[in-house]
Amino acid sequence: MTADQVVLVINSGSSSLKYQLVEPSSGRTRAGGGIQQIGEPSSRAGDHEEALRLAFEQMAEAGVDLQACGLLAVGHRVVHGGNDFYRPTLLDDATIVDLEKLSELAPLHNPPALRGIKVARSLLPGVPHIAVFDTAFFHNLPAAAATYAMNRELAERWRIRRYGFHGTSHRYVSEQAAEFLGRPTEALNQIVLHLGNGASASAIAGGRPVDTSMGLTPLEGLVMGTRSGDIDPGVISYLWRSAKMPVDDIESMLNNRSGVWGLAGERDFRRLRGMIESGDGAAELAYDVFIHRLRKYIGAYLAVLGHTDVLTFTAGIGENDAAVRRDAITGMDELGLVIDEDRNASGQRRISADDSPITILVIPTNEELAIARDCVRILEAS
Repeated sequence: MTADQVVLVINSGSSSLKYQLVEPSSGRTRAGGGIQQIGEPSSRAGDHEEALRLAFEQMAEAGVDLQACGLLAVGHRVVHGGNDFYRPTLLDDATIVDLEKLSELAPLHNPPALRGIKVARSLLPGVPHIAVFDTAFFHNLPAAAATYAMNRELAERWRIRRYGFHGTSHRYVSEQAAEFLGRPTEALNQIVLHLGNGASASAIAGGRPVDTSMGLTPLEGLVMGTRSGDIDPGVISYLWRSAKMPVDDIESMLNNRSGVWGLAGERDFRRLRGMIESGDGAAELAYDVFIHRLRKYIGAYLAVLGHTDVLTFTAGIGENDAAVRRDAITGMDELGLVIDEDRNASGQRRISADDSPITILVIPTNEELAIARDCVRILEAS
């Protein structure tokens, strides 16, 4: 690989397609953008093929010629890898067939990713296409953390376990935290809080994840923008039996109309803050529920790790909302988390007080760069 070669990273969702053209060696992004509301009347793209062609046009307008820019590979973010896909994987027809079988595990996420892969392979047939899986980092969770306490034979037959998600982000951020501190990842016990519209937490001991908040699907765990996070499974059967709601409708409600948005009708924390300041009780409750769940997971992971060296906030809310960071750890001095209010408010990387036993950091995530570098590693190893 030469210094000026690039990887095109594609994240294909059900109604959106995001892309970045990344230089793996330098970390520089040459171009990036996205197409939203694919298939809707207001969109210029009727399907994912049209969306990818529009993305190519956007890159051309930015001065990027994909045929002459040193394109090394196309990296695809795939949410669910199941039990079998836990390394960056070179895509061919047979592999895509195998990935299609995993759609049952992630019906909201994997099918659009596969559509994006098929379209990209047809439009860019001359370069390798590589899948990088959100679940990969958590593949080797300890059995006690990965196993649900349910009928063992049923779980094994239907591949039910805690897979974990946002793994690319958790891995990248934990490595960046170690680099910031000038220590090897193997020497650190870390808690990483990926707080965005989707939110997850992880406990990482010596570079190895030992627990994570998301489970079989990205629905479990923290309260999120539109997802409920942890909920009594009995709610599902209760709504099915008493409210006569079809299971598909319940699943859609828990994924798309719950979380902060379900409680307050708003998921953008900047607007939510304004609603709270204007006296909106529903917005205040939504924020309090979000913080309460987050604090519970922090406390749980402090216990899981026994000794914690660093706690890191990342992703859109974690990187940009000082109030969330403050409220998540205020009052945890006796647990080893002491925040410096001035550092936190001014957006510094290290926001813990000098006497805090646990270092508290804010580290921007960069999943696209991590995916691009994964692509380089698999090509160099092949």
